[in-house]
Amino acid sequence: MAVPNYTYLKLKMPGPNGIITIESTYEIAYDCDVECIEYAEALMEAETLITNLDRLGSELPEPKHRIGTFEPAEAIKLILVDPTCPDDRALRISATLDIK
Repeated sequence: MAVPNYTYLKLKMPGPNGIITIESTYEIAYDCDVECIEYAEALMEAETLITNLDRLGSELPEPKHRIGTFEPAEAIKLILVDPTCPDDRALRISATLDIK
């Protein structure tokens, strides 16, 4: 039941004690319009960014190893930490490392 008048920047609607009139100025209307345009541009940039990230994410090669797991990429050998100790604690090192 509200009646907007864009020329005079007024909005009139019936209220419990008569007609309610809401007024504005051209400066406020201009500022509101500028904010709406900036918001729309930010939304468009965000959508473009999301689209680009999705495209780039689909172009990435599949990783060889999953995060949180450790799998050696090459052959390993076990080296005992203390050969005299019977608890069999050992280090895993690359089998292609030099002795030097």
